[in-house]
Amino acid sequence: MIELDNVAYSYGGGELLSEISLKLAPGSFHFLTGPSGAGKTTLLKLCYGALMPTAGEVRLFDGDVRAMERDDIAMVRRRVGVVHQDCQFLDHLPVADNIALPLMVSGQDMLREDANLKELIGWVGLKARAGALPPELSGGERQRAALARAIIMSPDVILADEPTGNVDWEMSQRLLRLLIELNRMGKTIMIATHDLALIRAAKAHVQARVLRISNRRLQLAGADL
Repeated sequence: MIELDNVAYSYGGGELLSEISLKLAPGSFHFLTGPSGAGKTTLLKLCYGALMPTAGEVRLFDGDVRAMERDDIAMVRRRVGVVHQDCQFLDHLPVADNIALPLMVSGQDMLREDANLKELIGWVGLKARAGALPPELSGGERQRAALARAIIMSPDVILADEPTGNVDWEMSQRLLRLLIELNRMGKTIMIATHDLALIRAAKAHVQARVLRISNRRLQLAGADL
């Protein structure tokens, strides 16, 4: 589904990532670890075409990113849901409308999608907060809203950038359970995180591959995690 072959990425005159090769197979579950500044967010952006590699090849659903037109990349991105670390919302719109934004932008029939939207909002536990404005949400509620927005288009792949970085352990577990459930539905999941306790908790419920960025390269993490 997503494949990186000997990819490098340079930023500000220095190489941030080097010789990165990775395949995200359908239905697989991955954790991406590494110290702050190692390039986890950059690698995720390479995985959905937000950045172009300075060397190597990135293939998204059998298409070479370098050969794609802007519209082609936009269509491919509909198959990839991204939970961003900063959870940006439109503060003047209620939560339900923020979650529905990808549907609106893509020209979907909102009346036809209303039942699916309500079901999704209930699934992430925000039914009672659907009419609230983003500034009124707690950190955990914002993260669940971000997850709902990322999957509203029913993507094949979900990439989550530090989704539990600003919430307590109980909420981290709740978010993790949602992502594991999505994986059991057949979705491919990759979570960038520095939280080793979260990884250990997940491995009790799902067969997860743990990858670590170290010295600009991607390694398979040890069994001690």
